[in-house]
Amino acid sequence: MAGTMKAWEMSGATGLDNIHLVEKPIPTPGPGQVVLRMRAATLNYRDLLIVQGGYGSRQKLPLVPLSDGAGEVAATGPGVTRLKTGDRAIPSFFQGWIAGPPSEKKFGTSLGGALDGVLSEYQSFREEGLVATPAHLSDVEAAAYPCAGLTAWSAVIDQGKIKPGDSVLVQGTGGVALFALQFAKMAGAEVIVTSSSDDKLARARALGADHLINYKATPEWGKAARKIMGGEGVDHVVELGGAETLSESIRAVRTGGTISMIGVLSGARKELALPLVVMANLRLQGVTVGSRETLADMLRSVAHFRSKPAVDRVFPMAEFKDAVAYMKKGQHFGKVGISFP
Repeated sequence: MAGTMKAWEMSGATGLDNIHLVEKPIPTPGPGQVVLRMRAATLNYRDLLIVQGGYGSRQKLPLVPLSDGAGEVAATGPGVTRLKTGDRAIPSFFQGWIAGPPSEKKFGTSLGGALDGVLSEYQSFREEGLVATPAHLSDVEAAAYPCAGLTAWSAVIDQGKIKPGDSVLVQGTGGVALFALQFAKMAGAEVIVTSSSDDKLARARALGADHLINYKATPEWGKAARKIMGGEGVDHVVELGGAETLSESIRAVRTGGTISMIGVLSGARKELALPLVVMANLRLQGVTVGSRETLADMLRSVAHFRSKPAVDRVFPMAEFKDAVAYMKKGQHFGKVGISFP
């Protein structure tokens, strides 16, 4: 393929002021590679950390940001057999984590961090790092799944093993939280959602939440969640808040229950009362997205149930910085999307 394309690129230093819309050559696929014409992308909290330089040594510069996108196959290289020109496809977050357990090497293949991300009109990927887009999803909807969707799936289904009759507490109404709500309900669980906004809680109810807690009105929401579950506590907490919410999560979960550690929205460091964890035989499970194989498993379930993500607002590619500013306000319900020309 010949010609040039537009891409957002962070070069020289981190920070939103150092990200610019640039012209780059359209990539040509090599052996085993596929070039997607990107149609949509979505933002994650992790993308904000990348932009601000808070993601450590795995971040490369210059860098095309964003991990989550969806597109259409524009060209294929020699040896490609799984996809053809015109197919719709979604890149996996970790391009090198195809299946099996995680490893440091696999974690070194993340889009929008260790590798260039999806915020360009065309991008080249390894064939094995792509999955087919479910037919019932729009491109923006499909772009919501690689990081946020798969993280929630890993926490609730793949690692959490939630089954009918279990109880799950989900913190907030961002992308991962609402996916966790949807997947837990698909598995037959009873779900509690916490938020500081009664309006957002009402919208979570419409998505299937069984119980709602406004944590501003009820600061000791861990005790409230335990009471809802008859004093025993919940089976599983999807922990997205971090330092300032973990103590309440420990209060909310039942003896022998699980806390899936995902987010650090309220901070990364906090004194932890270890006896509470040990005496209650709790399992603290870190969750970092998942493999391409798990992404495919999730999307098959999504296609079966014809499930769709909650998308709050979509910005055109040229307004990427406005999208970041909007997400930083924290007022969104679900995902913030990017549409491409």
